[in-house]
Amino acid sequence: MNLKKEKSETKEKKLKAINPMLFLVVILLVVAILSYIIPAGSYDRVYDEATERELVVPGSYHVVDRNPTTIFGLLMSLTLGMQNAASIIFFLLIIGGMFAILNGTGAINTGMANVVRAMKGKELLMIPVCMIVFGCGSAFCANFEEFLAFVPLVLACCLTMGFDSLTAVGIIFCAAASGYAGAITNAFTTGVAQSIAGLPMFSGMGLRVCAFIVLLSVSIGYVMWHAHRVKKNPLFSSTYAVDQETIKGIALDTDNVSKLTLRQKLVLVVFVLGIAFTVWGIITQGYYIDELAAIFLAIGIIGGAVGGLKPSEICDHFEKGCANMLFPCLMIGLANAVVILLQDANIMDPIIHFLSGLLNGVPSAIAACGMFVVQDLFNVLVPSGSGQAAITMPIMAPLADSLNLTRQTAVLAFQMGDAFTNVMAPTGGEILAALAMCGGVSFKKWMKYLLPLFILWWVVAFVFLIIAVGINYGPF
Repeated sequence: MNLKKEKSETKEKKLKAINPMLFLVVILLVVAILSYIIPAGSYDRVYDEATERELVVPGSYHVVDRNPTTIFGLLMSLTLGMQNAASIIFFLLIIGGMFAILNGTGAINTGMANVVRAMKGKELLMIPVCMIVFGCGSAFCANFEEFLAFVPLVLACCLTMGFDSLTAVGIIFCAAASGYAGAITNAFTTGVAQSIAGLPMFSGMGLRVCAFIVLLSVSIGYVMWHAHRVKKNPLFSSTYAVDQETIKGIALDTDNVSKLTLRQKLVLVVFVLGIAFTVWGIITQGYYIDELAAIFLAIGIIGGAVGGLKPSEICDHFEKGCANMLFPCLMIGLANAVVILLQDANIMDPIIHFLSGLLNGVPSAIAACGMFVVQDLFNVLVPSGSGQAAITMPIMAPLADSLNLTRQTAVLAFQMGDAFTNVMAPTGGEILAALAMCGGVSFKKWMKYLLPLFILWWVVAFVFLIIAVGINYGPF
């Protein structure tokens, strides 16, 4: 047994020694090599004032001269990727700084410790409550990157309650994927796709609501099942060793919980009011990254002031918080570098042209499911929902007409296809950032954890797409 244990610990050390950045570097190298293999091609594009985006012109695909990635271009892709994701990166830096300031007041840890102690014996109930909140945020308000702000809080609660880091990430991002797949009033996926397809904005909501409820229920059930098993036997978790290290720095002392001071209560009031204002701004004012960053910065400054921190202390905590977010920001920059290489080498359009061509001449139900598969695969290359809609929907909408499918069905296939690989593929960057924030959990372990749920999501998607074909999901 001792020999087996030593081998296991040695294997774990080797896995921990592999920096997850290397995974994205390998993908960059593969894309660079493919730029010499895949024939270059491009669609013509026109600017559409209604969607304020450049849209692909159907039937305009043509071969263009190769532009293979050079060594210099490969090296430049990182800085270009960082620039491409600048809004998200600086948003994350501000989030890190804000939480560090609030942590400096002691309000966050003390408040969470009191909540965890109150939940003792019924810890599993936290999972559906949180997942419903996160899922609705994605389904109605298109929240996704913003949820990275809550990773430290959910992680601390999960590890203290006896769950693992995979449960923490699952609570947030499995719910977000379910919300994006339902996309009830998601302006960045359903809204853009329906505009391109010529459909009334947010029409066909009934079937999407049903899909969201089913997908979120499946996700909640899966995350709770895993959490329950880890709670009963911590060694069941593949991240046990990593979590034991992570919990040392973030564990909540629920045995000796002190009462919140008046200043700490005021800090939590500022935080809650700030989040409420954020939700209001997203729903009614269309706030996005820049506005949300400003709100979180204000929360940090005001929270630090009412919490009794001096101006220099606020700056010190903010600086440390930004430093803690450096690695997640680098991961997002690398993920965007992949997209930069695909675009510069002119091999992104040939891929969608090839995938869409596979659907010609197949039965309607199979074609609808095929559209979903194509969209889910293409989402690996273009993680942006609105960006993917601008590239694929001008092709998929007329293709749906020729395949005797409604355009609403094509939109449903798109929104579901845009959702699931967001949390499976590394090119989005957010999931790798979340794993990095959990003490450097390996992407391989996340994939192994997510795969059964990913298969269930696909089954649910196929069922709803077949229903959509059967009811002639419309209006057209």
